[in-house]
Amino acid sequence: MKNKKIARAFFAGAFVCSLSVKAQLSLSGQVKTNNGEPIPFAIVGLKNTQLAATADADGNFKFKNLENDVYILATKSVGYLDGIDTINIIANAEFNPVLIASNKNLDEVVVNATRVDKGNGMAYNNIDSETLKKQNTGQDAPYMLNQLSNVVVNSDAGNAVGYTGIRIRGSDATRINVTINGVPINDAESQGSYFVDMPDLVSSTNNIQVQRGVGASSNGAGSFGATINFQTNDLKDKSYANVISTAGSYGTLRNTLAAGTGLLNNKFTLDARASNISSNGYIDRAKSNLQSYYIAAGYYGKKSVLKFINFLGQEKTYQAWYYVPEDSIKNGNRTYNPSGEYYDATGALQHYKNETDNYKQNNFQLHFIHQVNSRMNFNITAHYTKGKGYYEQYKNPAKEALVGGSGAKLSKYGLENVIIGDDTIRETNLIRRLWLDNDFAGAICNFNYTANSRLLFTLGGGYNTYFGKHFGRVMWAQYASNAEIDHQYYLDVANKNDANAYLKTNYKPFSNLNVFVDLQARQVDYTFVGFNDLLEEKKQIQSYTFFNPKFGLSYDANKNLNIYASLAFANKEPNRDDFVQSSPQSRPKHEQLMDIEAGAHYTKKKITLSANFYNMQYKNQLVLNGQVNNVGAYNRVNVASSYRRGVEVEVNIKLNKYLALGANLAVSQNKIAKFVEYIDSSNADYSISTQYKNEYRNTDISFSPNTVSSLVLTIKPLKGLEISLIDKNVGLQYLDNTTNVKRSIKPYNVLDVRLNYTIKTKLIPEIGFMLSVYNVLNTKYETNGYTYSYYTDAKLYTYNYFAPSAPLNFLGGISLKF
Repeated sequence: MKNKKIARAFFAGAFVCSLSVKAQLSLSGQVKTNNGEPIPFAIVGLKNTQLAATADADGNFKFKNLENDVYILATKSVGYLDGIDTINIIANAEFNPVLIASNKNLDEVVVNATRVDKGNGMAYNNIDSETLKKQNTGQDAPYMLNQLSNVVVNSDAGNAVGYTGIRIRGSDATRINVTINGVPINDAESQGSYFVDMPDLVSSTNNIQVQRGVGASSNGAGSFGATINFQTNDLKDKSYANVISTAGSYGTLRNTLAAGTGLLNNKFTLDARASNISSNGYIDRAKSNLQSYYIAAGYYGKKSVLKFINFLGQEKTYQAWYYVPEDSIKNGNRTYNPSGEYYDATGALQHYKNETDNYKQNNFQLHFIHQVNSRMNFNITAHYTKGKGYYEQYKNPAKEALVGGSGAKLSKYGLENVIIGDDTIRETNLIRRLWLDNDFAGAICNFNYTANSRLLFTLGGGYNTYFGKHFGRVMWAQYASNAEIDHQYYLDVANKNDANAYLKTNYKPFSNLNVFVDLQARQVDYTFVGFNDLLEEKKQIQSYTFFNPKFGLSYDANKNLNIYASLAFANKEPNRDDFVQSSPQSRPKHEQLMDIEAGAHYTKKKITLSANFYNMQYKNQLVLNGQVNNVGAYNRVNVASSYRRGVEVEVNIKLNKYLALGANLAVSQNKIAKFVEYIDSSNADYSISTQYKNEYRNTDISFSPNTVSSLVLTIKPLKGLEISLIDKNVGLQYLDNTTNVKRSIKPYNVLDVRLNYTIKTKLIPEIGFMLSVYNVLNTKYETNGYTYSYYTDAKLYTYNYFAPSAPLNFLGGISLKF
């Protein structure tokens, strides 16, 4: 027994010693060019670990405390091709990575100012092109982000084609900053992003980064919930062609053709894509007909890149944004669409065939990137976007009367009443078009300087100007009165100028500590036609000067564990409706946000685990409360204090070569300290009208679920075959800010299955088969909605409208790569 104890002690001691030895190994080296010259300040990292280092001015780097293992060394420097080397470390090792000079990755300079990494102390996710390719069957761009942490998506048509939306941490699209290659995409007035105007954008996207919270957004609308940055296709060395066709439920069909020349004469490239997507939609008459193209031409000099990008989108969709009445859903009709309804001369209910939304948007970008030397590079981008379109509606007095509307009164359209004998006609059937004709142009730039291995600066800014014409026309009227052909009954012109400048600094006082500072100043000037204090419509101008500082800390506790924290401030101006539907007396204040984030990220070979805590404290957040302001509009109002607080947990585990698991869970509280609700009240004949007032304390913010989770189990049973089981769970969402469960979207859990199979042949280099089956359990659920209430003779009536999602449905297709 004694000998056994001695043996056990010996082996235990030997084991401990072996662990100690493993922890003492080091890897050092010098990053060089293929001519043997050192490359200063190159980024060197060990894949599947948290270890990364910046080489010094002579290209030297060193990693300490490594285990006996095989490592993949990734080396990167702007102006050189990325290097990948495999190193088996069994003792202290020295290895000198060699990088080949190239301007191919200079494209990344374009998005440097909008991106973050682990050193910035912020919560973010990256999606690469391979991941996008697997899930891109033709659904709109927000649905490509559905499995990310704290993301909730919605679709008007019910099958993710046509008008779709996204909320992150409960914040809608007007509070999510979106850029494409660093160029702001949000509409300057409404501040929303409409992906329906950029069909099949994902097919021309190389990668996406989603930053939650204030993030590091530099250009465009203020980020009050998240930032989404798209980078379009990168440089491809060789010529290629790609044909993709998918088809599926509800007559959905998508065809995409992409091709590129590769690098010609080692200097020129040309890439192009054309796409067409059509669908009948799950909701009645929710048809979509979407076309788009993408063209990129590039010149790659020795140290400079000049790149021209043009992408156009054109959409025609039948209006489905009124959603389905709750009573209809309860009666089993989940696809009922009230849009376009009218009563004909016999009193029969009809549907106007052209109750459509039509819009065309053309985007132009010109990027110039220059590598001054190994320490310095800059990017200058000019951009222009032309948008024009309308939505058409049939206005019917009989239908309007049922919903208390006045949309068919002649006086509303600047028309005189029609007198026929002793009768005075004040209403008419008519068809109208509401137009938007806008131009958005500007320039942005960023200058990047690496002072030394510890200090990096980015200085940048931009100036953007927007000019928009809003006008309405009567296309036809039963009683045309004094109208001429295409009678224009209103015209509003608006101009918005947006300038900003920022300085971003990354400083490493120690090798394992990074300090991030981002200081942005922004000036906004908005000129519009609105009501003055005398309630006269006059041209007005509103100006804002914002200062948005951001600070972050990132600390590598050891080779596996990174701890971070950040503090960010953001300001955001009101939207167009807040201005034009108010007077200076009732005009809301701008919104303010303080965002505190802290978290940890743990990585080992087969597992990554992260937890992020956030506290987003709002001042003067804008919400709807039902109150009629002094110009008779139901405008948004400021609430003094509100917040979003929560934790986001993400885990990815590679169980073995056949199985991988990815999951995330967000748990949050989203509260308004004091909220006052106003509800219209009248007697039966509307001769007496007033508003009821209800006050709430510590109430939930609308459309902000307390729990959101996602789980993806990926199985690879055969070479080239990947099967993914995808589960999405979204908690209860309130339609307004009263925490009334009778005005809410029920929680839902949805299971999808995705199959991707790739084979290679001599004739066709790569053939990909894809099949996505959505909602395999046939769950009945809704993704969006709205509510309104009123009192009649002191009795409360509440009406809810929802956007139902499709039951079991599929999209499948084939991709041919040449």
